[in-house]
Amino acid sequence: ASRVHIALPTRITMLVLALLAELIESLAGAAGAARLGGSKRGAALAIVGSLIGAPIGAAIGVPIPFLGSVVGAVLFAAVGAMIGAVLGDLWKGRDLSASLDVGAAAFHGRLAGTVAKIALGTAIAVVPAVALFI
Repeated sequence: ASRVHIALPTRITMLVLALLAELIESLAGAAGAARLGGSKRGAALAIVGSLIGAPIGAAIGVPIPFLGSVVGAVLFAAVGAMIGAVLGDLWKGRDLSASLDVGAAAFHGRLAGTVAKIALGTAIAVVPAVALFI
């Protein structure tokens, strides 16, 4: 069995991409809420809601063979972002309609952040393959 050495610059590039992916995914729900003028409290609770929702979704899962827990984690993280943003904006004194709009934006922002994370994850997988041929 032969071993492949991955050079330090390649590993650093992969680490930076991974950190960027985590940052984007974590903040995307809050950014979605802020885009519609959501409060800072709503944005902060969107992040907290995502962090609470993801493990619950992974544990509960959805009835899809092999991928149920992954889909559940993604879906519940987005729902958690929505609930957090709505609660934060209601707590701040906004009316229900405006808070629901902010929550929907947090939901969509979190899903967009997950798509971005998947794209960056793909890049992380491609970087060492490219580095082998350079």
